[in-house]
Amino acid sequence: MRGSTRALGTRIDSHLHVWSPKEEAETFPYYGALIGSDAKANEPPMPGYAELLLEQMKSAGVSQAVIVQPGNHMFDHKYVSHVLQRYPKEFVGVLLANPAEGAGAGALELERLVREGYSGVRFNPYLWPEGEQMTNSVGRAMYEKAGQLGVPVSHMPFKGLLNHIDEIKTLADTFPSTKFIVDHYGFCKCDDLESDEWKALLDLAKYPQAYVKLSASFRVSRKPYPHVDVRKAIRNLIEAFGASRLMWGSDFPWITEEEGGYLGAWNIIQDGNEACGGQKLLSSEEEEWIYSKTACELFPKLNLNNN
Repeated sequence: MRGSTRALGTRIDSHLHVWSPKEEAETFPYYGALIGSDAKANEPPMPGYAELLLEQMKSAGVSQAVIVQPGNHMFDHKYVSHVLQRYPKEFVGVLLANPAEGAGAGALELERLVREGYSGVRFNPYLWPEGEQMTNSVGRAMYEKAGQLGVPVSHMPFKGLLNHIDEIKTLADTFPSTKFIVDHYGFCKCDDLESDEWKALLDLAKYPQAYVKLSASFRVSRKPYPHVDVRKAIRNLIEAFGASRLMWGSDFPWITEEEGGYLGAWNIIQDGNEACGGQKLLSSEEEEWIYSKTACELFPKLNLNNN
């Protein structure tokens, strides 16, 4: 719904996670317990429950957020579903694709969770069986189903975009009606905008269905907080994709362990940031897209939930 009305200055966090408090692990178990392994194996390294997140959001003037299913709960979506039901105006959810075959996995499970209210799906290539790629029959079926259901696919190339760029392009070419998102700047380091990985990220701009999350800047910057090298990288991405295909995200709760914390994540590209020489990075229109409107277009429930 291009052109949807949002108040200038609205902030939507396009990428974060929540996980259950340790004291609620019996109700919302971590992955180790789910598979009968060490129950503490996937305990989170820091608190990341929903109420803590809401406090952090309030401190930064963030009104809504996109919750991505965390790995420490793996394919058990009970906790995130609980949060979505409890705070329907504040959050929309992105499920984690299960690339296994059979019941409780694949395209059928994706469709079930979308019917239950999830607004997107994340492809983590490192969850595919060894020797398999996201372009296998299960991956193609899930990718196609996402497009049919009108929800975007997020890609997590954690070990490098170049390791998965061919898969991403194959899926994009085969299923052009499925919108897709590259998480965290594609994990491309922002200090070298002439690198092969950065050029590969920019090349994805040729797909009109492609979007990029300007999220987890601490993961891609070579500079200490406030990560001034991401500013030039963001301008580079705006030139390639346009602001309407970019969106800001924090990567809570991981960001809470970084200098600046959650609030600091929103100050990195804030106009007038003294650490960046007080220079204006974004126009008012660009800021509106990157801070809220792009997320609202990809996840329309954000508009509905705000009413």
